[in-house]
Amino acid sequence: MAMKSEMFGMTPYTTPATLYRLRNAAGYEIHLSDLGACIVSLCVPDPSGRFDNVVLGYAEAAPYACGRDYLGACVGRVANRIAGASFSLDGVEYALDANEGPNSLHGGAEGFHRRLWRPSPPVEAAHLVAMTFALHSPAGDMGYPGALDVEVTYTLDAQGVLTIAYEARCDAPTLVNLTNHSYFNLAGEGFGDILGHELEIDAEAFLPVDDALIPTGELRSVRGGAFDFLAPRRLGDSLGRADAQLTLARGLDHNFCLRGERAGLRTAACLRHPASGRRLEVRTTEPGLQVYSGNVLDGTGGRGAAKHRRHAGLCLEAQHYPDAPHHTHFPSIVLRPGRTWRSCTQYAFSA
Repeated sequence: MAMKSEMFGMTPYTTPATLYRLRNAAGYEIHLSDLGACIVSLCVPDPSGRFDNVVLGYAEAAPYACGRDYLGACVGRVANRIAGASFSLDGVEYALDANEGPNSLHGGAEGFHRRLWRPSPPVEAAHLVAMTFALHSPAGDMGYPGALDVEVTYTLDAQGVLTIAYEARCDAPTLVNLTNHSYFNLAGEGFGDILGHELEIDAEAFLPVDDALIPTGELRSVRGGAFDFLAPRRLGDSLGRADAQLTLARGLDHNFCLRGERAGLRTAACLRHPASGRRLEVRTTEPGLQVYSGNVLDGTGGRGAAKHRRHAGLCLEAQHYPDAPHHTHFPSIVLRPGRTWRSCTQYAFSA
């Protein structure tokens, strides 16, 4: 069942954003907005059959348009950080929008998270709902070369698997690295923080960062330290460790280098909340997983009584490595004409 709400607040540009409510036959429900092609809410059951929203969101469109915390948004043209807000491609230097000090974050101040995407009609099958959003990014958008056409498709099935599939094509060489920036709390939005969640990540190494949260280029072993999630580990125990990297980021805001071949979907991480009984498995075609523990959420945003305080949600952003243009040993994010950039990530819920 799909329902459409025409008035999801107003953006600062006085353009009405549209909220789409999709519910499948098993009762799983997702709310999507054309503003940022974002996930506004996602309702999944606990072992007793009680459905709760497990992502952070807002009741109105205006906070999404401000884009400060990127809640649920499709971020790009390049997710994460690019040092110096510049890069060189084929011998040409490009200057990007610097929206985090001297660096560029999530595509710039007017990145894809602040755009109105073009929706296609929802797909409603027997046990599945889906919706596609499209965006045209012109040449020179936030400093990036080449025009880029992007599609993101959300599919929610009756087994509780949310699939996010991306495609992008360009007319000149450019950079692409898209991801979804949802904050998960398996207890339910407004039911405390994520410190009691248990996280497991299939990664032997992570990327240390400098004081601007830019990767240094080192691939550092996770074993034995605060970043070791090779076995399930309580987030509060990791974040409570004395570690210079945690101090720099005020928590986790780091890319984990996933093991295994990128030939198809493979399991990247599992998140569990013992108190509610909910479990989330992340599968992806991407080489990296940016884990962000909501370090700068300050309690000023939220939906109703649910305030987004520090560590209220955990981002599990499947993507290529941050600052890839400046590190030749990182997987490339260059897209050239005639090729299609594809990426797929699944968030599989169970109880």
